[in-house]
Amino acid sequence: MNLRHSSLLRRSGALTPTSTLRSLAVAAIVTLIGSTAGPGHAQAVAVVPTTAQASTTAADQAMLELRDAFQRRNAQQLQTLLPQVQGHLLEPLAAYWVMRQGLDAASHAQIRAFLERWQGTYYEDRLRNDWLLLLGARQDWATFAAEWPQYRMRDDKQVRCHSLHARLATQGRLTEDDVTEASQLWLNQKEAEEACTPLVKRLLDARLIDPQLVWQRARLGAELNRPRITSQAVAMLNPEWVASSNTVQAQPDKYLDDKLTAVRHRTKELVTLALVKLGSTDPAGAAGHMARTRWRTQLTQEEKSWIWGVIGRNAAQRLMNEAPDWFAHGQPGLMHADHLAWWVRAALRTGQWGQIPKVVAAMPEAMQQDPTWAYWLGRALAQRRNPDATAQAQALYQRIASPHHFYGQLAMEELGQAIATPPAPPPSTATEQQWARNHPGLRRALKAIEIGLRSEGVREWNYETNLHTPGGLNDRELLAAAQLACQRQVWDRCINTSDRTTAVADYRQRYPMPHREAVVTQSMAIGLDAAYVYGLIRQESRFITDARSHVGASGLMQVMPATARWTARKIGLTDFQPSDITRLDTNIAIGTGYLKLVLDDFEGSMPLATAAYNAGPGRSRRWRAPNEGANPVLEGAIWAENIPFTETRDYVKRVLSNTTNYAALLSGQPQSVKTRLGDVGPRRSTSPGENTDLP
Repeated sequence: MNLRHSSLLRRSGALTPTSTLRSLAVAAIVTLIGSTAGPGHAQAVAVVPTTAQASTTAADQAMLELRDAFQRRNAQQLQTLLPQVQGHLLEPLAAYWVMRQGLDAASHAQIRAFLERWQGTYYEDRLRNDWLLLLGARQDWATFAAEWPQYRMRDDKQVRCHSLHARLATQGRLTEDDVTEASQLWLNQKEAEEACTPLVKRLLDARLIDPQLVWQRARLGAELNRPRITSQAVAMLNPEWVASSNTVQAQPDKYLDDKLTAVRHRTKELVTLALVKLGSTDPAGAAGHMARTRWRTQLTQEEKSWIWGVIGRNAAQRLMNEAPDWFAHGQPGLMHADHLAWWVRAALRTGQWGQIPKVVAAMPEAMQQDPTWAYWLGRALAQRRNPDATAQAQALYQRIASPHHFYGQLAMEELGQAIATPPAPPPSTATEQQWARNHPGLRRALKAIEIGLRSEGVREWNYETNLHTPGGLNDRELLAAAQLACQRQVWDRCINTSDRTTAVADYRQRYPMPHREAVVTQSMAIGLDAAYVYGLIRQESRFITDARSHVGASGLMQVMPATARWTARKIGLTDFQPSDITRLDTNIAIGTGYLKLVLDDFEGSMPLATAAYNAGPGRSRRWRAPNEGANPVLEGAIWAENIPFTETRDYVKRVLSNTTNYAALLSGQPQSVKTRLGDVGPRRSTSPGENTDLP
């Protein structure tokens, strides 16, 4: 999906500095974060620059050249450069690049020598992850079993599949829970990965899993337009069926018209595949086919329910009012979890609150615990207006109420609580700060980011601050690590690390306000809420001033080149040059100028303007009021939850949640996210016409 403004939160490692060796002539300063907030929020944070200095060493430069050689797979240059970084803080990273490049040909003794040399570091675990993948692909289960207990990350799903396969191969059995885990790992993969497939095939041959699971995997491939997934699944059942399944996916409507009977199991499943494929592209056409008597009588209830789930999901994503009725032809317990999520969204949009409790009840337990579905279940129960349902709704709100996230904030307001900044925890002690400064992994991560190896630094920082070892980091250690990142102006790691605390929350870290004078002054000058600007920047770039997305958006506010040129003309920057967008003041001026134009065009609606900033004004207009009839005006939270694009849906909710918390910090007063959401409906007839050339 090619969004106009691509949010960088989901792939923070992909942010690329536009000038990795630029010197900053900036002395250490003291920045007061949240100085106008309520009591306890004016702690001084000493800030020191981390961007590459003029004194960049030859070894630093060699590290950058090593990275380039690794990306080019130039083994000879890697070997030549490695001695130049001996003793460098990032030597483990350089050694990893060299070993990873030759991993396929390396002996076990060479690999284990590396693991011993860098024992305890991220790069030991990173290489062991790579080696376990290789051992699994080779089905060297004895070596795999020996190395698996020392693997700490445990976050690679393919490695996890290999570990289950190793246990089956070496011990001859798996527990029922293991079989369930293997099935779900394979079923939920978004691509036709190879690691889990041999394990599932072995379980299928041993009759430990039902062939129905394999057909479900084939259906998911058809629905997601990933034919390799479908072909891979069908081939596990019978390779001779692959050609037929390919024909079904290529021309599902023709296959259904030509098919006169569905008496055999395989034919029924191919019919189901055809209806799934058609439902993903033409929900109304698939619904028409499902009205035919032969499909109603010859397909099983499970097959029919899954098909109706596909039809409903894709109708809901097209904001079609028929979606809830189509969903209702099936049984929720026989649908995929994603179908159920879209059923709830469609019911919200069309006001069919009565459908929601039974749909949420059919969701997997972990999904029911998600604040999104707990909140909407509470709202649906409250519609019943009886004491028992009201009490259940209140209990759900109490469970998820929190100022830290969108649905927690909405739940607070349902409970009559305003959203305020939580009390700040005690500052990090000198001992805690010294621990963070001396932590080898954090030091390496900051050094990597400093010299321009941002993605490498982010990965190591995340590893060190995640719960990858027994016990993990406690809240005080996370706060100290976050404080170190704040002091070094590595704002994305400051925010993300502080976000992980559980018992306490330091909003000076979670919602920092770098460049405060520039942002607040510019926002006030054009009539924008500075909290809204900060809420958007926090989501867009995490305050990385030289951030650049994979689609070319630049700077603090992630402005696209064409948008920058258009906005510069609109706000009177007559001498604007494309390279100016990387300058802090210009980026803020153009980003806020564009946001103000978008907000005005959408009549002050923050949800519409935020969606337009991320996905483009044209999409936001189409989503605004797509159909005549049921509920043309929606409360903002329902409208946001029905945004068809996952990225934009999450983006809108996070930006408005951020904005609410920044407003509490800036004003020192309780806030309302519901007020910012408002209602979303057709354009008012009395408002000025749309700015049709808005990019």
